[in-house]
Amino acid sequence: MDDRAPDPYSHAGMISERPATVAVARDIVLEGRLAVPAGARAGVVICHPHPLYGGDMDNPVVVRVQEVCAKLGLATLRFNFRGVGGSGGTHGGGVAEQDDARIALDVLAQATGEVPLAIAGYSFGAWVAALVGCRDARVSALALVAPPLAMYDFGGVEGKRVPTLAVAGSADPYCPMSDFRRFTARFAWVTPAVIEGADHFFFGKLYPLGEAVGGWARGWITAGAPSRASE
Repeated sequence: MDDRAPDPYSHAGMISERPATVAVARDIVLEGRLAVPAGARAGVVICHPHPLYGGDMDNPVVVRVQEVCAKLGLATLRFNFRGVGGSGGTHGGGVAEQDDARIALDVLAQATGEVPLAIAGYSFGAWVAALVGCRDARVSALALVAPPLAMYDFGGVEGKRVPTLAVAGSADPYCPMSDFRRFTARFAWVTPAVIEGADHFFFGKLYPLGEAVGGWARGWITAGAPSRASE
């Protein structure tokens, strides 16, 4: 599926994910997968693509983001939005999903303690991640993978001047390169990454996608993201 073999690391040497629950309401519990390595310096919540078009936490792009962050020693939480897989509830049109992501941040914060948090998302998940991350003081970095700029407003990034990755394929019809260049030029703190030849689904391009995400994560950690205790 990819055009280059993944880095030769052993999954057995990484902290395994374990089942986790995200209780967003008395009668709605989401399923997730949580990994918290000893001494984790930061944590990342990962949001999946559109629930009504087959998006879930096992999407290859979501899994790739999780694997890259886990390899760097970050705590990770990926989860299914309400109405997806084993998660309760029904699709909330993007509004209720913001509550899902916000409470997922709560769960990761409780699991990791006082470490910096980031939120990442793919496609529809990038929009949700941007909306939630831009309003949550705990979030000190954002990763927007294939943000569908032709469909959703990402202007809220204006109010969140933190290390932000925007990565898209050069052949993505939902994130036209003209829109992508305008968006990334507008915000100096947004680092653009274009994956040549990739479409919206990154078929055959998961390796370079992972490289872009890894560069963002390393830069964010090295820069010394402020801890929540100092905010």
